[in-house]
Amino acid sequence: MRYVAIGDSFTEGLGDDVAQGAVRGWADLVAAGLAVAGDEVWYANLAIRGHLIQRIVDSQLEPALALSPAPDLMTFSGGGNDMLRRGFDIDYAMSLAERVITRCAQSGTKLLVASGSDPTDGLPQSKSILARGNVLMDRTRELLDQYPEVTFVDNFSDQELRCGDYWAPDRLHLNAMGHARVAARVLTALGVQTPLPTADDVPSARRGVLTEAKYVGAYVLPWIGRRVTRKSSGDGREPKFADWTRIDHVQV
Repeated sequence: MRYVAIGDSFTEGLGDDVAQGAVRGWADLVAAGLAVAGDEVWYANLAIRGHLIQRIVDSQLEPALALSPAPDLMTFSGGGNDMLRRGFDIDYAMSLAERVITRCAQSGTKLLVASGSDPTDGLPQSKSILARGNVLMDRTRELLDQYPEVTFVDNFSDQELRCGDYWAPDRLHLNAMGHARVAARVLTALGVQTPLPTADDVPSARRGVLTEAKYVGAYVLPWIGRRVTRKSSGDGREPKFADWTRIDHVQV
């Protein structure tokens, strides 16, 4: 089994921190789960944080398909960063997603599309972001209805994942438990039945004025600064696994 993942910070694994500043994430866990299920797994992950869907498709899709030997399985997730922006062009996003579908079909690579989870409970301007996210999900389902050979894992609609226990301090990325739940959902969709991690049913901590002020200073203002200067958190970064890596060499 040769499995390659493309996408943004969700697929790179932000929020699931491991030693020395590295991140793990659901895609790494999927590769490990496939290996545990009995496959010899070689894994590549070309995802880079901050990438919009156009940049994912333009800079990651063809390098992923050009890996030698060719991939058997690709997971694709994109559009999460786009839906945070007011000028989100849903028609263009869908045309890019369809390019991923058609190229995988041409190459004989099985495709699994994984949506990001819904972060809006903890974000500023949550109503407008949620509206764009719902449009993205509706249009994604409509598109994938035309391609029954593509597997779709809809994490955005997983209500359990909206619980604060699954989220990193920035409220935008999943933590280790959140990534583990996504990995279990993806593995099950691939035929590897995996129990779903579930957070304890406890009320979320109350967010006071001081908490919110610290959050805005630590996360929101830097994000706005990158938008103003047209910089991305992924500028200058290289994929964490740009070529095939034997799964027993990946720290999971």
